[in-house]
Amino acid sequence: MSRKHHHFKGAEVSCCVKYFLFGFNILFWLLGAAFLAIGLWAWAEKGVLSNLSSITDLGGFDPVWLFIVVGGVMFILGFAGCIGALRENTFLLKFFSVFLGLIFFLELTAGILAFVFKDWIKDQLNFFINNNVKAYRDDIDLQNLIDFAQEYWSCCGAHGPDDWNLNIYFNCTDKNPSRERCGVPFSCCVKDPAEDVINTQCGYDVRLQGELDRQQYIYTKGCVGQFEKWLQDNLIIVAGIFVGIALLQIFGICLAQNLVSDVKAVKANW
Repeated sequence: MSRKHHHFKGAEVSCCVKYFLFGFNILFWLLGAAFLAIGLWAWAEKGVLSNLSSITDLGGFDPVWLFIVVGGVMFILGFAGCIGALRENTFLLKFFSVFLGLIFFLELTAGILAFVFKDWIKDQLNFFINNNVKAYRDDIDLQNLIDFAQEYWSCCGAHGPDDWNLNIYFNCTDKNPSRERCGVPFSCCVKDPAEDVINTQCGYDVRLQGELDRQQYIYTKGCVGQFEKWLQDNLIIVAGIFVGIALLQIFGICLAQNLVSDVKAVKANW
């Protein structure tokens, strides 16, 4: 009877904190499971799961990796937070808060380093985009990602259309038998509002023309410069998103630590 008396009259676990943390993490967990399922399904569709050695054959960035890594991290964290809160398991709650704190620290470090080493980051971005230009036809997900980026930012290549010389299908060498020789992908083309159907051949032979003539048909600015301009124009929104994510992480850590303290206080009274 004394144990019961201490549990209710002394320290007790806050139901609000417990079930709020549980609800928050179950949404997080389900979202992570969805991301992971999409990533694994995309891999299965491409036959990667039946031939794991093909992972190393990808020349460029595979967007499916993003879904698998982000989904896996969210799934593990959400699971630990859900079960930890529901079962009042201090080990899982500590794992959740430490792991979330580590992610927050890595994000903060990456942000500081990105600001300090802006020129190095820019060089790496150039290298990353050029590598993916080379692998444009190697992976349909990568191709869709590049097309989306070029259409969204109204750009072509890392620095300009001539970056597509790096791709074996678009380069201007005499030995290139491709019909796309000296061209660019359709996503580089300036859209005609009157056209309802996308003309996928609009970039054929366009780089055989002079600089001024090209501007009538394709975007001539590079994606690196356009991305930097987009960041500057949307700095408040981008900063707000990052601050919002950081506050959610801090809030989750505080809730988990609060629940751990409550559980320890209850156990101390037993």
